[in-house]
Amino acid sequence: MTDSHDDVELASDHPGFSDRAYRSRRAKIASTAAAYVPGTAIPLVPYTDVENDVWATVSTQLSAKHERVACRTYRESTARLALPRDRVPQLQEVNERLAGLTGFQVRPVAGLVPARDFYGALADRRFLATQYVRHHSVPFYTPEPDVIHELVGHVCMLASEEFADLYEAAGAASRRASTPDELEFFSRVFWFTIEFGVVWEDGALKAYGAGLLSSYGELDVFDRAEVHEWDVEAMGTTSYDITRYQPLLFAAASQSDLVRDLAAFFDSYGQVVHTAAS
Repeated sequence: MTDSHDDVELASDHPGFSDRAYRSRRAKIASTAAAYVPGTAIPLVPYTDVENDVWATVSTQLSAKHERVACRTYRESTARLALPRDRVPQLQEVNERLAGLTGFQVRPVAGLVPARDFYGALADRRFLATQYVRHHSVPFYTPEPDVIHELVGHVCMLASEEFADLYEAAGAASRRASTPDELEFFSRVFWFTIEFGVVWEDGALKAYGAGLLSSYGELDVFDRAEVHEWDVEAMGTTSYDITRYQPLLFAAASQSDLVRDLAAFFDSYGQVVHTAAS
């Protein structure tokens, strides 16, 4: 972010790099998030028609894919949360819906936050979310988490008590990672489960990871990835590339196995030392 807060710095290959109006808009939304005081109502973001159109287009198209490839729990929790399809949801209204479902709450952030802050907030049943919308020129692509990824990918799953508990346990586990290597091991397991996890359900491979569920393109190809059996040690020592469709995924044998084994890992992490390989 520039000192004047009237523009936002983006990588040269970002879709919005040459769009000064978009960068200025991103900066304005970020400044609103930065001014938020925890414990107060989240200020409304007056989303533009273009931003609402991007949300409507992407969420509608993703919903159709979810009917085919999302795990049952995701479909059910999404129905319970019932986010609007025609406009970008306000985080305050999302919190009002989540409060009665799992007690998780969303807090706005200006952009990417340090890993320890993001993970640690989960232990308090708080999810740190951006509020900006990806660039309209490529509605089905974003190089960094935006409000579509946050809400469609993560927050819909937080409407499930079972998965909300997993997120909370993940946050507690991250706080017990006392070294950079331990945090890296944890982060890789989080990536291959909470972000890009798949599970066998009714004889078919289904997605439960937020990175998959919020990616229009990835949902078309994830079942062609090299699928390995569930192995926490392998997850924690396997590197990944965030700039490409994931070529390697780890599948749980069932949702009950997934919840049991992932909860066991999170609950024990910090008591057993792990070191991530380079």
